[in-house]
Amino acid sequence: MTILSPLAVAMGDPAGIGPEIVAKAWARRREERLAPFFAVGDARAIAAVWGGPVERIAGPDEAAAAFDDALPLLSVACASQVVPGHPDLDGARCALHALELATGLTSAGAASALVTGPVSKAQMYQIGFTHPGQTEFVAERVGVASSATVMMLAGPTLRVVPATTHVPFREVPGLLSPELLIAKARVTARALARDFGIVSPRLAFAGLNPHAGEQGAIGREEIDIITPAVEALRAEGIDATGPLAADTMFHGRARATYDAAICCYHDQALVPLKTLHFDEGVNITLGLPIIRTSPDHGTAFGIAGQDRAEPGAMIAAIRLAADAARRRLDALVTA
Repeated sequence: MTILSPLAVAMGDPAGIGPEIVAKAWARRREERLAPFFAVGDARAIAAVWGGPVERIAGPDEAAAAFDDALPLLSVACASQVVPGHPDLDGARCALHALELATGLTSAGAASALVTGPVSKAQMYQIGFTHPGQTEFVAERVGVASSATVMMLAGPTLRVVPATTHVPFREVPGLLSPELLIAKARVTARALARDFGIVSPRLAFAGLNPHAGEQGAIGREEIDIITPAVEALRAEGIDATGPLAADTMFHGRARATYDAAICCYHDQALVPLKTLHFDEGVNITLGLPIIRTSPDHGTAFGIAGQDRAEPGAMIAAIRLAADAARRRLDALVTA
């Protein structure tokens, strides 16, 4: 088996639950069989929520040797005191610096994959952060247009891709087009093969309207937009089906018929994913030259510092990132 370099885990906002779930993930490294990783962030943020061993490292090359006995930490100091549950602008700057460093190390090959902890967009915007989120920031840093990337949410039994993301629902119909759906599906199919090891990916498209439009009786988006996209993808050799009624495509038997669901809007994708896998959902950015994952939840400032944060999604994000990185490395070795 090929040996991965350690993963870089940017801890996110130091006042949120990021430091706690990273530390708890390390504490469960053996039972979860996690690949070596190192945290990037402020040491005080970890000390404020966890009493376990931490070893500061000078670079990623020191992480593997330290990992068995302590959480390796590449320090990015916050300018002010870190108080769990009380975010401030210095904490946002610390989160951004940690994200920049972790992204750069992964892009340079010093880390095998990037895992990003939750940040507060409201705080980030106040310090001049101009990207819609970490996804777009990482894409820019690795030289990929954000329009060429795909946000996938993955859990143990469901993977979903929202074709539109953080936009008002009233704008969704006007943003959908066959070209958009085809582009998202192509990136998704390639990533399922490359990073998930699925040789012949199966994609299922959700309809926009109730009952997938009832053959035009409840809207024509399925006829004018989704069906042409599905037909074009089939002509390319991609196994695509739909449009399907969204209210009947997420139960167990239906999920067994596809590898990823392409959904029309944010909540259509995230509601079933979070209902099924709230503590295990992973956000993975497809279409990048690096692997980037993130737990699919926010900073949870309301419970930060109370030892209540569940590390399941962070553990899943680390595991998925390592699995995808290993597949890419194996492919290079055998090429």
